[in-house]
This record gives sequence, C-alpha cells and structure tokens, in this order.
Amino acid sequence: MATLTQYLIAEATEYEFKSKLERGNPRSWLKTVSAFANGVGGSMYFGVSDKGSIHIAGLDNPQKAAEEISAFIKARIEPAVKVVLEPLKIEKKDILRLVIPSGSDTPYYYIGDGSKTAYIRIGNESVPAPTPILNELILKGTHQTYDALETKYKFSNYSYTLFEATYKQKTNNAIDNPKDYYSFGLLTDNDTLTFVGALFADQCPVLQSRVFCTHWNGLKKGGLYVDAIDSDEFHSNAISLLTDSLKFVRHNSSVKWKKTGNGRIEMPDYPLEAVHEALVNALVHRSYLIQGSEIHVDIYDDRLEIVSPGGMVDGKRIQDLDIDDVASTRRNPVICDIFSRLKLMERRGSGLRKIIDQYPKDFVPAFRSTEQSFIVTLKNLNYNKSSMPNDNDVGIDNIF
Repeated sequence: MATLTQYLIAEATEYEFKSKLERGNPRSWLKTVSAFANGVGGSMYFGVSDKGSIHIAGLDNPQKAAEEISAFIKARIEPAVKVVLEPLKIEKKDILRLVIPSGSDTPYYYIGDGSKTAYIRIGNESVPAPTPILNELILKGTHQTYDALETKYKFSNYSYTLFEATYKQKTNNAIDNPKDYYSFGLLTDNDTLTFVGALFADQCPVLQSRVFCTHWNGLKKGGLYVDAIDSDEFHSNAISLLTDSLKFVRHNSSVKWKKTGNGRIEMPDYPLEAVHEALVNALVHRSYLIQGSEIHVDIYDDRLEIVSPGGMVDGKRIQDLDIDDVASTRRNPVICDIFSRLKLMERRGSGLRKIIDQYPKDFVPAFRSTEQSFIVTLKNLNYNKSSMPNDNDVGIDNIF
C-alpha cells in the first residue's frame, strides 16, 4: 500500500507540513488556515517534517494536539471556519491531518499579536493578501462582484451609440427601451450606472479601462538603437478596446502567402481568432480593482504577449493545471454576459481551448498566472522561416 510520503513530495499550494504544533507561535500555522479558507482550501499535516525530504516525525499526544488546534482556530480565526481534524497512523507514528475547505464567508482573518490579517496562498507560502485581492475577498464574502456594483455616474450623462450599434449588428435586434439597460445590468434602480454600465459607455469614465500596445524591436523590451517600432495607448469602452487592440496587432504583423493552383494560401504570423479570444479573455476576466492598472499587448519578433491584471479567481496557477480541466469561474459575470450577448465570446468558458486549437501542435500557446497577473503568449508562426524559397510562388504582406 502506498504511504503518505509517496504521495506528498513537498509543500505546495494545497498542503503544508508541520513537524509539531507550535503553541508559542500560533501565527506560524494559523496564517495557513486563513490562506486555505480564503483560497481553494487545503490540508495541513502535523507531525510531518519536510526539511529536505518528507519525514514522519509523529506527535507524542495527538489527542491533546487536536484539542489545542481546535481551540486556537476558534479563538484566532474570524469568521469561524469549518475544519475537519483526522488522526492518522503512518509508519507506526501518530499524525494529524487538518482539512480546511474553501470558505464562502471571506475574508478569513488571523487575529492576534495586535493585528488582524487575511492571508492568501502563493505557491507553498501563506502571505498577507494585497489590497486588490482583499477587496475581491470582501466582495466574494458578500456575494457581490465588482462589475455589478453601483457607481456615482448618472445614466442620463452618458451615451451608448457603439454598444447599441454592435448589438444591432450582431443580433438584428434594437435597444429602444431604457428598461433594456436594466436587463443588461448596466443600470440600477436609482438611474445610476453600475461599473459595467460605465465600462460600456461611449465616454467610459473608468480609468483602468486601458490597453497599452507596443511592438518591440527584437526579442525583449528595449533595443540597442530603437526601443519600440510602434506603440499606442487606448483608453475607451470595452468594445473599442477590443477592436483597437486587434487593429494594432494586425497592423504590426505580417501575412506570408504561397501560390496554389486555385489561388494562394495565407500564413499569418498570428491566427486572428486566437488573438481575438486572448484579448476577450483579458478584457472580461481581468481585475478592475487594481487602481492604475491596464492590459498590456507586447509584440516581439518571435511572440505576442497579452498581460492582464489579476491572477486566477480561485488563486490557483494556470501553469499547474490541465487546460481542459480548468473550471469556468468568472470574476466579472456581468461583463461576460454582455460580451456573450454581443456575440463577442461564448458562454461556455472555452476561450483558452479555442486559442490552443488555432495553433499546430508544435506551436502551442503558453499560459501563466501569478497572484497579480495572467499572461498569454502566442508564438509567431512565421518566425525563423526566412529560409523559405524567395521566388514568385512565395510572398509576404506587411500590414504596417
């Protein structure tokens, strides 16, 4: 039978080891209780050491340790978090497994030492939650999302020409009744805009509604003689940000082509559908709680990177997951709904898979996330193909 040491190789995002119960320094392990409850949950193993390799140290009095663990959690974690304590005997030694589920009453704070701190999990560490993430936890605990919150902006002071025209074009239906704006979630009963209402207005007042686009000279930011070939900054409503960013990518990339008997085959640097999906994902899933933030679109010789503020909603890291198993958890459900109703994205949350499907197997896009950002890297399909025959059958259209 497999032992615990065969399954648990090292501390990770969802489990942590303690060789003993540190009674004199409860913060050392209670901060992880807070972090697990604020995130995806996890397990702590008392009586297990991970110094260099997993070692079963065991507990002298597991019953007493269990009682003290429960007492510490009740006294120092707020609000109350439901946990499960399970005694285990491994290698003839007694240990305790403390299972902390993901909580719904976030944020969960550690209270003690004259402070009140909410923690989150980053890799195998429990760290204080940065302000934007703490604000998201507060909204989660009150069962709200930032995009649905009421703003100070009055509906009568804003127009929605582009929004209405896009809806008419995509659905053949017109928005001709103010009540339609309520159904979209753009408006509150007080005739004021929600955050998403402000985000789709022609005169978008949301400072964070920005995309910075740069075409760099080479394989990294900056160059010996010319830092950037082209750059632009867009500050506008969500629909314009999508169209303007797409135009920038198209104007700063090329399309190779090859003649065939029936015409020609086009070979773009980047599949337009993949770029579209990546930009939509960035716009609808980004965190708008990070003040002064924006989406970055960076084009290099060999790749295109799209960086959006805010990591995975559940705190996991996309690079550690199977893309096909990633749950569709939406940070901004109202924004997602509107993009879907405008037929700019699908409801099923299949954006990452659609991006991958646009590429051949040897050019798979890369996805990476941290607690503060989400990065999509699309490879240039024509990079290092300069050795292609340069004759009348092969050409290139530069779209600068």
